Amino acid sequence: MRYAWLAGVALTLGVAPSVGAQEVGLAVGTKAPIVVVEDLDGKAVDLGRDIGHQPVLLEFWATWCPLCKALEPSLKAAHARYGGTVRFVAIGVGVNQTPASIRRHLADHPLPFPVLFDAGGAAVRAYQAPTTSYIVVLDKTGKVSYTGAGAEQDVATALAHVVGN
Repeated sequence: MRYAWLAGVALTLGVAPSVGAQEVGLAVGTKAPIVVVEDLDGKAVDLGRDIGHQPVLLEFWATWCPLCKALEPSLKAAHARYGGTVRFVAIGVGVNQTPASIRRHLADHPLPFPVLFDAGGAAVRAYQAPTTSYIVVLDKTGKVSYTGAGAEQDVATALAHVVGN
């Protein structure tokens, strides 16, 4: 299984307390890596198309992730408030899911922002995603302003910082 470590960490985090901001992943101030993932139809999507032009929120996500499901209301509320200013993107990890399974899941549980697929794990590696529910917030210059994982992240506060509210 590809990226078995990711699945193991996600399951471990599912029963452990949530990880706080800046305890995982890329360091604040790091220039965001530019990688190519796929849309759910298999077409290449360059994450660099928005990075460095506007604030961006990336969530490393999976249909089977209980922390992602628990984080969903906060993300939807943050999207309702900041979606006109911040580009939201969910990146489906390539562990125990496919574009077809993601599409089936989204048919019953839609998200108000795009879901892409990281089939080869390029984004997982570049963004040092230790688990699903991992969020990276980038400022408009393309630098990391926040990272965190788990269901208890304060997404709105992280975004208020990059949009100046």
